[in-house]
Order: sequence, then C-alpha cells, then structure tokens
Amino acid sequence: MTDIKQKKENVKLHLKDLRQNLKKMHLEVTEELILPKPDDIKKLMNKMDKLLKLIESK
Repeated sequence: MTDIKQKKENVKLHLKDLRQNLKKMHLEVTEELILPKPDDIKKLMNKMDKLLKLIESK
C-alpha cells in the first residue's frame, strides 16, 4: 500500500472512531440527560488533534 493510501485509511479509521464516540456522547446527553465527563471531552479533543496532525503531515 502506498503512503498516501495508508494515510487515507488511517484518517478514515480515526474519523470512524471519533464519530462513534460523538454519537455515544450525543445519545447520553439527549436521551439519558447525562453530561459528558470533562476527561471524556478532553480525550475526544486529543483524538481530533491527532487526526488533524495526520491530515496536515506530508
């Protein structure tokens, strides 16, 4: 697999993981009326930062 294809696949995996985490958090807030823990939000932000770095890397 070429470097570009590998990077694209990594981005897809990161996005899929983020999407699942955000969906879970959204359901907790809307259906169960549970606010997310600050640590959970920080973890998601760190994942988003990693994804951004991956996308910006050459």
